[in-house]
Amino acid sequence: PQDIPLDVVYEDSDVIVVNKPKGLVVHPAPGHPDGTLVNALLHHCGDSLSGIGGELRPGIVHRIDRDTSGLLIAAKNDAAHQKLSAQLQDHTLARIYRCIVIGNLREDSGTVDAPIGRHPADRKKMAVVAGGRSAVTHWSVLERFPGYTYVECRLETGRTHQIRVHMAHIGHPILGDTVYGAKKPVPGLQGQCLHAVGLRFLHPRTGELVELWCDLPEAFQTQLRKLENRG
Repeated sequence: PQDIPLDVVYEDSDVIVVNKPKGLVVHPAPGHPDGTLVNALLHHCGDSLSGIGGELRPGIVHRIDRDTSGLLIAAKNDAAHQKLSAQLQDHTLARIYRCIVIGNLREDSGTVDAPIGRHPADRKKMAVVAGGRSAVTHWSVLERFPGYTYVECRLETGRTHQIRVHMAHIGHPILGDTVYGAKKPVPGLQGQCLHAVGLRFLHPRTGELVELWCDLPEAFQTQLRKLENRG
């Protein structure tokens, strides 16, 4: 447990939903032994986190990249964890993201259905590869700017770096993504312009629909204002 501030959006005896800041790693991994969201959750929740993820990932139902911000749900007991994991599988747990991509998408909406696996030449990256795991991303245009598009994405699957890989695959990498897009960082932006803005799920105990939204981070809003002013 570590006393790391948490932006708690929703909490009860079964689940906790936090708005993860950019730069925070979700769970301990090589190179990040502590200072993670899991360390913060252990401090906040005490012993009330599910054990299904093991001692390194207690309560963690799904992940968000370190340099992506937004809503993430964690389970406080094993029963809740199992039900939320089942909702991930049958898509009743909906994850909605907003992003700014480079270039202008021709259509107003579409679906990227392309398998994702480890990059054959760079093991730290993911890529669309034959024989990869099934990956489906639905996207729709929210606003168009000269040279950029503001997009909403809905995940049907949850592969590592899925939205980043899929948008780059169709020729529209996410603004600020130096791994899958332009190598040069964007001034005033740490990481990519990608934010998990919404979550919808059935409460694991009551079965009631829970729908949660959060604001875009300030740096993301600043980029949008710049594009609006340029347009």
